[in-house]
Amino acid sequence: MPQGENGLQWRKAKRSVGNGACVEVTRADRHVLVRDSRNPDGPVVPYAGITWRAFVAGAKSGRFDLDRV
Repeated sequence: MPQGENGLQWRKAKRSVGNGACVEVTRADRHVLVRDSRNPDGPVVPYAGITWRAFVAGAKSGRFDLDRV
């Protein structure tokens, strides 16, 4: 797992295909931080833990699949 200067442990999804078009996530306090894996020094977007868990649950259920949008 890549570790940034601030000591955060960034990780990608287990099913990442390795083509560089991924996001990385880490926990910080009560938030989940998200960044572009191709630009690790770029912006980081914070999400409240509850918001992140709702997003992951929706993604796992297929809620955001293109044929359902």
